[in-house]
Amino acid sequence: MDPTGQLNEYTERREMPADVVCMSLGTVPVGEQRCRFLAVGLADSTVRIISLDPSDCLSPLSMQALPARAESLCIVDMGSGEESQGTLYLNIGLENGVLLRTVLDPVTGDLADTRTRYIGSRPVKLFRIRMQGGEAVLAMSSRSWLSYYFQNRFHLTPLSYETLEYASGFSSEQCPEGVVAISTNTLRILAMEKLGAVFNQMSFPLEYTPKKFAIHPGTGNLIIIESDHNAYTEDVKKQRRIQMADEMKEAAGPDEQELAQEMADAFLNEDLPDTVFGAPKAGPGMWASIVRIMDPIEGRTFFLHRFEQNEAAMSLAYCKFASQGEFQQFVLIGVAKDFQLAPRTIGQCYIYTFRLNQECNMLEYLHRTIVDEVPYSICPFKGKILIGLGKTLRLYDFGKKKLLKKSENKHFPNMIVHITAYGNRIYVSDVQESVHFVRYKRQDNQLILFADETNPRWVTVTAVLDYDTVAVADKFGNIGVLRLPPNTSDDIDEDPSGTKALWDRGVLSGASNKLEVLCNFHVGETVLSLQKATLIPGGNESLVYTTISGSVGILVPFTSNEDHDFFLHLEMHMRSENSPLCGRDHLSFRSYYFPVRNVIDGDLCEQFNSMDPNKQRSISEDLDRNPNEVSKKLEDIRTRFAF
Repeated sequence: MDPTGQLNEYTERREMPADVVCMSLGTVPVGEQRCRFLAVGLADSTVRIISLDPSDCLSPLSMQALPARAESLCIVDMGSGEESQGTLYLNIGLENGVLLRTVLDPVTGDLADTRTRYIGSRPVKLFRIRMQGGEAVLAMSSRSWLSYYFQNRFHLTPLSYETLEYASGFSSEQCPEGVVAISTNTLRILAMEKLGAVFNQMSFPLEYTPKKFAIHPGTGNLIIIESDHNAYTEDVKKQRRIQMADEMKEAAGPDEQELAQEMADAFLNEDLPDTVFGAPKAGPGMWASIVRIMDPIEGRTFFLHRFEQNEAAMSLAYCKFASQGEFQQFVLIGVAKDFQLAPRTIGQCYIYTFRLNQECNMLEYLHRTIVDEVPYSICPFKGKILIGLGKTLRLYDFGKKKLLKKSENKHFPNMIVHITAYGNRIYVSDVQESVHFVRYKRQDNQLILFADETNPRWVTVTAVLDYDTVAVADKFGNIGVLRLPPNTSDDIDEDPSGTKALWDRGVLSGASNKLEVLCNFHVGETVLSLQKATLIPGGNESLVYTTISGSVGILVPFTSNEDHDFFLHLEMHMRSENSPLCGRDHLSFRSYYFPVRNVIDGDLCEQFNSMDPNKQRSISEDLDRNPNEVSKKLEDIRTRFAF
């Protein structure tokens, strides 16, 4: 375009070594007439930067080889603010579902600092949109992702929406920063909310407090037990209403009978939902429980079974019994009747057995088995079922009228609260004495305890990491990783005669082997669930935990010594340069119950991006890097495991 505003075609042509498959022009900077660069994707799996400056128009500036052919390109200026100058980024969407983000030098056109992310199974299409007053990129593959700059760091977050095919920025009075997009054969206008949020959540109201749930492997439906103390069941609530109405009639004098009848009828017909007015308090020792099957996507309840008044549902397991064939599915629920918390008293305890239909939307009651202690944990094991009953670990099989006892071990210290199984090995958690490793010997039908830990831990939940390693969380907010020492055999024969002396049977009044502590870390909140999981497609496994306060966190393993050394030194510098607001020593907090061991505080390292630029430079120089390299390291380890 010449100074008069006329468009003139450039006379020269540039021959490319392969077919051009995609191109991108950046936005024109403020105060300039044209964008400096053109990015071109070629069929030979390369992307080239070409100058658009009138003095050297169409001359090649730089080139980058790609692992696959480019599907689309997008040049954006991100990270600019009122005080800081933005950075040019070239986003490259590949045909194999990978998104690359590369820094584009605004002067020379060189490409550097490439970040890679797998975002879906389809070729990636890129669209430039406006977000928070700056530029952002909408990437579309089998799922739609938004790449944007928010609160001093980059976010690449999946959209909680249907699959989109094409999109463009959209602005109106009602929606200043929207997106207009095509999904199948419909046109949609969207607005992005909750920027910076990592998780999308949907909430479905339940009747009582959910205690445990199991996921049906075929349908993905949830089987949930709900239980509340100091609560009435629906049947007892109706009986109490009728009883109170009768008392109103009896208390009225002979002249007030008609008025009392009207008041009683109005009281019985009045609908006061518990969610608005609160549930009536039943008093200590009164329990109400239900089991529910629901669809976690839509929140629809398929089935509801109410237990009798004062029956508290404590544990739940989905299982298949080897004696009943492959296609028979069962749900076992541990229930305590007339259970008082303090002083601790129990009326009776049961294991309810239900048959689950193939569609996982109906439970059929079969029988209940009376047991002698509260069943806090139930775990399927080799076509049978393991149940923790106080100090006893017991193995049951299916029977026509009740569960059949097959084997037991009564040598646990206090009370079993959690059981997991892996192969022939069983990992049993005690309420006060950490984790115990148990081996089941099929030929002798024995459950043999062969390893435990010397440290007391008030365990809430455990997760098996591998055959010899288990992660443990306790009531006081600690997470630890325990491992069986190498060359330890679990092939131990229990002495049936009992003639061995007490000091020959174990070590430190426990099992013959002791677990080694690999990691200790104080989270600061009671951890209620712990699971090894992969959070993103193509990502690495991590240890995910959730806490009683609603936090979700992950512990990620280091794959190289270089990364470990880098983050160890970064954490050390952050401790000294960026002390907590309240002045507490960071190391003493993370070592509140056990000395912190082999765990680096990622929350502390992440604060590097929000520090003063001078402090960032100082820390980076001590690490022999620049601030961008440190930020890239932080982003790489985050995106390798999560968002």
